[in-house]
This record gives sequence, structure tokens and C-alpha cells, in this order.
Amino acid sequence: MAVDRRGFLKFVAGATTGVLATPVPWKLLDDASIWTQNWSWIPRNVDGENSYVSTISKLCPSAAGMKVRLVGERPVRVLPDDNHPLSMGGITALAAAEVQLMYSPSRVKRPLKHAGDGAYVAISWEEAEKMLKENLRRAGSKVAYVSGDETGTINELLSAMAKESGSDDFYVMPSEIQPAALAFANMNGKGQLGYDIENSDYVFAIGANILESWGTVLRNRAAFKKSHPAAEKPTVKFVYAGPVQNNTAAGADEWLPAKSGAEAIVAMGIANLLIKSGASVNAPDFAEFKALAAMYTPQKVAALAGVAPARLKAITAELSKAQRPIVLTGSEFGQGTGVATVLAGTAVNMLLGSFGREGGVKALPLAPKVIASGMDRSESAQKDLVAYLSRISAGKVPMPRAMVFYEANPVYGLPQPAAMAKVMDKVPFRVAFTSFLDETAKACDLILPTPLGLERFDDVETPYGIGQAFYGLARPVAPCVIDGKPAADVLLSVAGQLNMDLGFATFEEILQAKAEAAGADWESLMEGEFFTSNAVAEQSGLRLAAGVIGKALAAAPKAAKLSIAPVQKLNIGTPNTAIPPYNNKTIRRWELQKNEMYVAMNGATARELGVMKHERIKLSNSSGSIQARVNIFEGVMPNTIAVLMGFGHTAFDEFSKGKGENVMELLTVGYEAGTGQSVWNVAGVNVSKA
Repeated sequence: MAVDRRGFLKFVAGATTGVLATPVPWKLLDDASIWTQNWSWIPRNVDGENSYVSTISKLCPSAAGMKVRLVGERPVRVLPDDNHPLSMGGITALAAAEVQLMYSPSRVKRPLKHAGDGAYVAISWEEAEKMLKENLRRAGSKVAYVSGDETGTINELLSAMAKESGSDDFYVMPSEIQPAALAFANMNGKGQLGYDIENSDYVFAIGANILESWGTVLRNRAAFKKSHPAAEKPTVKFVYAGPVQNNTAAGADEWLPAKSGAEAIVAMGIANLLIKSGASVNAPDFAEFKALAAMYTPQKVAALAGVAPARLKAITAELSKAQRPIVLTGSEFGQGTGVATVLAGTAVNMLLGSFGREGGVKALPLAPKVIASGMDRSESAQKDLVAYLSRISAGKVPMPRAMVFYEANPVYGLPQPAAMAKVMDKVPFRVAFTSFLDETAKACDLILPTPLGLERFDDVETPYGIGQAFYGLARPVAPCVIDGKPAADVLLSVAGQLNMDLGFATFEEILQAKAEAAGADWESLMEGEFFTSNAVAEQSGLRLAAGVIGKALAAAPKAAKLSIAPVQKLNIGTPNTAIPPYNNKTIRRWELQKNEMYVAMNGATARELGVMKHERIKLSNSSGSIQARVNIFEGVMPNTIAVLMGFGHTAFDEFSKGKGENVMELLTVGYEAGTGQSVWNVAGVNVSKA
């Protein structure tokens, strides 16, 4: 029978009515919705009582104090700790991601050894410890240890094992603390430089990115927030000098554009103006320093650092009028600066009368070491890893037969990483204690998984940049979700088998001894409390180290026609963490699009180079090259290109791997005259269209 148009419409109408009337499709939809909510990867609410545990982040460089919310026994969220002196109610983007990172796809889940075909095979802990012991015994005194933990007592254990083997080769990954320690030693100082930002009434940061990458960032942010109440006049003026309007410059009351690597020059220009106005220091080499500072006239500072003479004079006048001013010097990206930078900044504080008083610079006492053969903080902070690897490459020191890496990623995180990696590739045995499968772990023969800070006991002693002595414990809030062991326990076991007498059987005993040495109460620490002290280290015969500053500045490299300015942001992670998965959402579209990174320059620089916004370019120099797209941002000095750190990983997971390129490839290592300290805070580049 033929179906006409009317018949077809009747059929469709009837069918639609039947479908709507029958319960079958609705039942199928209900079943489908239930099925899709039971997929294994769908998050589920956790049943249980809410509780909160106070601890300290061991992943965040600023050692953030935090509270971890638990539902039952499972951690679900990191929250700020209002009462913690390292955070004062704040939290960093990196610390906030720690619970999620417990379940990161890049975590090493069991011990691994490198097989002959290039793959990794899982092994037992018994086999792993035996392999470690045999290779350390075979290496003898030709062993080197590298730590990525700046504040932990485990460094005493690592350095003690090196010394018990007959080696002095223990190093901490580069940061601001190394040049600061060497600077204070050159001044004949004792203790660690501390900065009482909270009680200052004028804060001048030269290079030091105090709200993002320098010192105890959350404590710095809290001081800034308190002094800048909403809709009210600030009670403290913050000024930042640097090549890029980074987060510190954006928040500061005033941004003073200054070239990369010119921090010491700016400080010496201020010192010159202060001395001309009558300031002096009771130091044996003040006359020498005065003559050196006189060379840095406002006009010379303008030529070398790009700072307008009128603005330099205005800031100097404001510093002089302030009651409790403080000057902070450092690298705008948290590493690579020279000793002269810290010396010049400390000299300015002494000229202002801000050394040893409230709101100024203090010499903080450090707890004595508890492992007799280990290095104390001052000794280990003066060791230069980059210089050591460079000397190996040049054949000036013997190649170690074994290298032990503790939560350190030098293959990614050092300047000229490809060259540094080539040196490490020649070491016969390499072992990594790590939580994540990072670039260094992938280059090792043995990978030993460590619990994260939320899964183990650890400690933090007086992070660099804080204004008072501090000691606290990082406490486990949950069982380790992988087959991991604390590195300290493994190392103590192996040390015993190698007949090393370190004086302790367990890491908990070491921490208890350290707490006592610091003056802290162990029971209180175990309950989440912390120890602070306003005591200062007594000084005698402090010098300005004018000779050291003079040699360094006389031989400093001239600014390139076109320079890069690396920018560190904690939300993009560190070499140890890479980009936490959820933090990808915090990366702006003008920083990264898909897997291509952006670099920033101002409009005048772009016109001079003949490039446009979004255009793909290649940055290159004698150290290496990277590719990126162009973003136009007027918060960058002329003839400067701002490049974000944290991209370009070749390891970890899909949330980090292959995203952008590593700016460390462009940072060329030099050596500071007078100290021999390795520096890489100045790098010229050439630009071409890619």
C-alpha cells in the first residue's frame, strides 16, 4: 500500500506518542546515567569525619605552613594555616596541589633498575638496597651526593655519608642561599642572614622577587597584605627594581626598571648617594668601600643598569627618611646571582643603620649539626654544584664513580642542562631518591621511590629570607600510596652495612636530636607546633668586603644588546614537581597555548626585531636555543625578553611533558671574579623567525 504525505505524518506522530508513552527509553537513560557515574576514574565522596593536621610543605621552596583536611584517614585538601609563621594564612599554588600530587601519574611506584635494553624493570627493596650498597662500596671515596632539600637535616646525613667515604663532594641544588652564605662569610659574619620585612616601613627589593620566588614567599605576602589594607593608604612602601613587571613589581607601590644582572650596580649607586649624604659604617674597610662606591654615580648606574638618575636619587632619599628601611637583593628568578649582589645590598643596609635592628637585616643563629661527620648549613651552603660539574667536564677534578641524587633534578634544573647532563652520563653509577619520574631519574641506573612530605617525617630549619630562627616538623598525614621508603631510612641501613658510624640508628632519632639542638620541644613539634626565636648571632669585626665587590664588578660582563629575563612562577612548579596537573588551568593563554610557550617583549623591542604578536621566533646563543611565540607586554624593559621558567620538560607526565621549552638552555655559566662563584643571571640572545 502506498504511503502518502498524510499517512507518513500520522505514522510519525503515532510512533512519537508510543515512544513517549513507553517506559523503555526512560529506563535505558536511567541505566546509562548510573553506568557513567560508576566508571573507575570518576571521583567519589569520601565518608568519614573531618579533621585537620598542621604540617609544612616539603615541595614548595618557600616551606609553606599548611593544614591538611582529612575525611576519615584520607587527605582531600590543603588549606592555609593562619597561625603558622611560614605562611600566616596564605598558601602557594604549589603547596595547594600536594594532595593531588600524591596520586600523580608520574610518581615512581616501586624501585626500578635500568636494564641493558634501555628499559626499567621493577625490583624488590631488598635487591635495590643491595645494589646501592655494592655500588657505594665499589665507588669508595669517589662518590658525590646532590640534595634538592635546602632546609632539611637529611643534608647532614648525606654529607656525613660522603665524608665517611672519604669525599667532600656534597652539594645542594642552586638557590639564593649559596651566594648569601658565601657573602656573609666574606664579611666575617656568623650565622645566616635574615630579613625582618614584617617590621620594616620601607621595603626596596633589587632583583629579589619577594612575592613569588625569593625567601619565605607567603610570609612576605602576608607582610605586604597587612601594610596594604583594601581602600586605605599603604603603611609601608614596597619598591621593586628588575627588568620585568613580575608579580612582585605588579604588587609593589613602585616599579624601577633595571637590567638583569645589574642588582649590585644599583645597590652601589644607592650606597654612593648615601655616603655623599653623610652615611658611614664602622667597618675596617669602609674607606676602600667608599672609594669604590664613588665610582657608581647616578649617570654610570643609568648607563650600566638602565635606571634613570632622578629615580635613583628619589628612592635613596626615601630610604634615608624611613625609620626602618630594608634593602633586599637577589636574582629575579631565585638562582644564579653573584656574591657581590648580596654584599652590595648588605652594605646599603649597614649604611642605613638597618643591620641588627628591628625591621632590618639580622644574623640568625643556626642549630649546631647533630651528626659529627656531617656538614652544617653554613658549610654546605658554600658548596657550588655547577662549578663542580664544570670542573669535572674540564678534567680539573676526577670523575666520581657514583652519584646519589636526593629529590634533586639537575638534568632539568641547572643552567646549560644538556652540558651538565653529559657530565653526569659518564658517571658509572647513578641513583635517584625521588617521588617522581623526572629527567634526572630517567638518567639513573637505580630509582628509589620516596614518600612525599605528606607521607613521611621530615623537618625544616630557618628557610633563607625569614627574619627569625625557625624549626618545625613535616608530619605524615596519610600512609604512603606507593611502595616507597624514606630515603633517610634506606641510607642509614646502607651506611650501617658499610660500617659507617653516624651515631644514630633511625632518622627519627636524628630529628629528635636536631630539635633539641635548635631549642625546640619534641612533643610540641609532634602536635603540630613549631619553634621560633628572636635571638641573633653575635658578630665581631664585620667587614664590607669591598675588595670582593670591586673585583666582581670590574670583571662583570657587559650587558648584551638583547637579553633574556627568566621569570619564575610557583604555579608552574619546580624542577622537582614539574607542573601539577590542575595547575595547568592557572597558566594564562599568553603564557602557553597547547604546547607552545610565549615569551614577552615590549612593542619597541618587537618593532626593532621586526616581529609581531603571536609570531613564532627562535632565541639562541652559544649555550643553546628555544622556540616560542611572541607576546607584546609593556611591562618588560627595552631590549629584554621575558621567558617563563618551568616549561620544556622531557619527563614526568602529560600535564608537563612537551609543554614549551626550557629557558635554562639559554643561561650561560660564568664565574664571578674574586669569589669563583658560578653565576648565570645574565644571558644575551639572538632572535630569528622560526
